[in-house]
Amino acid sequence: MPHTRRALVRLVPPFERKNMKKFAKLGAALVASTVAISLTVAAAPTASAATCSKKTTVEMLGTIKTEIKDQFLAAVKAYNASQKCYTLKSIPGDAKLTFLQNVTPMYAAKNAPTIMYTLQEIPDMADKVMDWKGTKLVKLVSPGLLAAANVGGKQVGVPSTAEAFGLLYNKKVLADAGIDPAKIKTRGDLEAAFKVLQGKGKKAIHFSAIWWSLGAHFTNIFHANAGKTHEARLAVLDSLSDGTKDLSKDATFQNWLSTFDLLKKYNGSTVNLTDTEYDASIADLSSGNYGFLFQGNWTEPNLMTAAPGTDFGIMPLPISTTATTYGNDSIPVGVPGYFMIDAKQSTKAERDGAVDFLTWLYTSSTGQRFVADPVTEGGMGFIPVYKGFKVAPATSMARDIAKYVGAGKTLEWINTYYPAGLQETVGKVSMQQYFTDKISSAELAKAIEGAWKGSAKTWRGAAK
Repeated sequence: MPHTRRALVRLVPPFERKNMKKFAKLGAALVASTVAISLTVAAAPTASAATCSKKTTVEMLGTIKTEIKDQFLAAVKAYNASQKCYTLKSIPGDAKLTFLQNVTPMYAAKNAPTIMYTLQEIPDMADKVMDWKGTKLVKLVSPGLLAAANVGGKQVGVPSTAEAFGLLYNKKVLADAGIDPAKIKTRGDLEAAFKVLQGKGKKAIHFSAIWWSLGAHFTNIFHANAGKTHEARLAVLDSLSDGTKDLSKDATFQNWLSTFDLLKKYNGSTVNLTDTEYDASIADLSSGNYGFLFQGNWTEPNLMTAAPGTDFGIMPLPISTTATTYGNDSIPVGVPGYFMIDAKQSTKAERDGAVDFLTWLYTSSTGQRFVADPVTEGGMGFIPVYKGFKVAPATSMARDIAKYVGAGKTLEWINTYYPAGLQETVGKVSMQQYFTDKISSAELAKAIEGAWKGSAKTWRGAAK
């Protein structure tokens, strides 16, 4: 967020992915697509085998994610070298601007990119992009992973990978301190681990005040735990929009606040309210001086680069003092972004080339290596979400996520339903003020209620 840091790679913050308005049931779908990866679908040749009178240049905005920019561009180079019909070209955008702020003037100038990658702006783009229905690639995706990019029955995008966020940890630091992350089941257990780390001369956690992390990922911990069913969670959003929700009386919200307070208390990092990058947190966790970090597995390539040979794990952030409380043992898992193909200003040849590239990336043996191999081996380290993958998740966090998925211990990415601008308002204004003790917990609750009140119910299909 995320889709923000992953922006120019994707041109959207990690939260805005950083980095899906119709994100339904993910757990079972991910089991099928990440854990029990089918090996039955052979990688079929793409249009690369064809002979064309001239090559068509296909433009893509950005490169998915900053963390794997070089690896993605290497994949593009390999694809282009194999082609007779198409040349893929990545065009830059302004990393300081949102996806819509980048793409809107491009459309106005009749110069829209053919391939775009985003998440939260999917409904805004639905009338401008191609319907993927009937294509080979979309048929290889588990249906549960398509829902977030299905608008009014139109399949406007296909997923890149699956990601998760929660408590990241340095496995060596915890092992040396005698801490077993599997035994951390409550907020009390987590505080006990923090104290052990401090007793060993380590810092407990890097808890960043980056607004997009607070406004999207950390708020999601509350919303994902707010109900045991998808509808129950959306009902909470309804009540916030209607102005009928009293967060001061919501037990889950109060538990979440207590966890917020715990992370603030044991935070060992410098609070920088203007920071939008997570470089400092990478440096801290990889240094061996910190035990934990609240972030997502999209940071794993950076961590592996900073500390070669060191393994990092991911685990739930418990928000209750009771181990059996819903969500305490689960991690938020979702699709960080979807590929869309312009249908308004592109030619048929450009659209065909866009489909060809993405099909090559996820079905060819070469493309799959770029997708799923570890970043240390030139890959992007993605968790495969397409059937037919012959390259399994190879990194430590990817394997951890697969275990949670296989056990059905996943939480929904409710932040993907947030109305445009909501996560910035809540993260940058309300939560950063609370982080720095400028407002009380009661004032934070009222500020969040105020930010939501009257917002369009995009999760119900309402227009922005």
